[in-house]
Amino acid sequence: MMLSQYSGYLSGIFMTVAFIPYIVGILRHETRPERASWFIWALLGGISFFTQLVKGATHSLWLPATQGLGDLVVFFFATKYGMGGMQKRDKIALCAVVISLILWYVTNEPAVALFVAIFIDATGGLLTMIKSYEHPTTEPILAWVLNFLSGFFAILAVGNFNLVLLAFPVYIFLINLAITGAILLGRQKA
Repeated sequence: MMLSQYSGYLSGIFMTVAFIPYIVGILRHETRPERASWFIWALLGGISFFTQLVKGATHSLWLPATQGLGDLVVFFFATKYGMGGMQKRDKIALCAVVISLILWYVTNEPAVALFVAIFIDATGGLLTMIKSYEHPTTEPILAWVLNFLSGFFAILAVGNFNLVLLAFPVYIFLINLAITGAILLGRQKA
């Protein structure tokens, strides 16, 4: 097997395993997901998967596939056990999502859809970074570390330099590294 194929499998495994401590934390009432973030991420999981599929992704599809499914599961738990969702910053982020989806619809181009999806996803990431800094004990750091490792292996799974195919894995790596950093900084201030 090629490096890209192994890396794709590792990316999917790390992403899948990352949801375990998160869901266990929710069930133990230790983790409190940011509702608007998980709504945004659940919505975009499918968009990212199908956009990359249309653009020719193969082994790197494990990341958006497992992430989309896991995000949907966490969103369902977040509706009952989460926090946020109606704060001013949540409403602003959701408005940005709507505007971005309209932009994607108007352009009707998969690459534009991917970059719009990354922007939308980043709005959810920003909400979770803020919440993680303000309430660091409500996020399991192991889940976020596993997520950025998943992004790292998804980068390797792309196999060549293709900006469209690399954009989502690089973003996943960076946003999860930033959320991990927000948790650590939040713990230091506490």
